[in-house]
Amino acid sequence: MSGSSTHPARPWTRPHDWAEVILGAVLALSPLWLSTGTGAAWTMSLLGALIAVDGLVSLAMPGMIVGEGIQVVLGVLAFVSPWVMGYTAFTGAAWTSWIIGGLTVLVGAAAVPVASAAHRMAGQH
Repeated sequence: MSGSSTHPARPWTRPHDWAEVILGAVLALSPLWLSTGTGAAWTMSLLGALIAVDGLVSLAMPGMIVGEGIQVVLGVLAFVSPWVMGYTAFTGAAWTSWIIGGLTVLVGAAAVPVASAAHRMAGQH
């Protein structure tokens, strides 16, 4: 393993995963400063926590490709949650879910090649 911080198999160095942790934390904590209902607050907090935890797991185990797929699914769930859980009337909460959900999907899709390279370099088949 090289000493370079850009090495895809090196734990705790991938920017995609750090972005996922930050996006999840913002979604999880946003009911503290946004107007929401109980269902919206629980949905945002739970999905945000799951996104952040998935990011932490991906940071710790960079060769695990399945984490990027989970990230994309969680991002889609965050994106559709204002409609599914009925909180589109809470404009700030809805837009936060839509934006963070969309960004989570984009970051997850962008991280797939990086995770695949880390998987190959780690020799995990």
